[in-house]
Amino acid sequence: MEILVKNPADDLTITLLSAQNELKAKVKRIAWEGTYVFYSRDMKNGDKYTFSVTKGGESFEVILDEPIEGYNNVYTLDVNKKILTPGKYPFRSVMLVGIRLLLTLLIEGMIFWLFKFRQKRSWLIFLTINLVTQGLLNIWLNNVVSMSSGYLIITLIFGEFFVFAAEMVTFPAFITEHRRRRSLFYAFIANLISLIAGGYLI
Repeated sequence: MEILVKNPADDLTITLLSAQNELKAKVKRIAWEGTYVFYSRDMKNGDKYTFSVTKGGESFEVILDEPIEGYNNVYTLDVNKKILTPGKYPFRSVMLVGIRLLLTLLIEGMIFWLFKFRQKRSWLIFLTINLVTQGLLNIWLNNVVSMSSGYLIITLIFGEFFVFAAEMVTFPAFITEHRRRRSLFYAFIANLISLIAGGYLI
């Protein structure tokens, strides 16, 4: 189970009180978002869960009065309103996909420049191919973002395999500014660095 909190305070904690022993959530912080994680083994044998939210020396409780079934259960906590609701908050998916896509374009664009691609046609092809391949990859990753980091990295590697294959075919085929070998080498290096950067962020 994951509880999403926008712009959480540094000292914000969420504790499951209805477990046999009080259990504090594992916290992952990326950009503006905090993700508070409870594993499925912690949520067994319950049809009602009470969480204590503590911030700045003050605390309040929120109750989830429905059983947790399966995996990838995502909830959003509004700290100000003290409300826990199922699902992700509005526009989260669009923001995450947009940020990951922009970072990928910046990284691979710098590498494209270092490989001495300068023609306008080459850059238009670069943008078109990357918007399609990286856009599809990031939309797909966003649909499994509630996985644990380990599984998400495996999913990233699996998805990048198809991006590698697609770009190592399309770049040499469509970009004629330099020899095919340079385009092929660029596609390999750019995607390798992008994969490493993506794994590091996860």
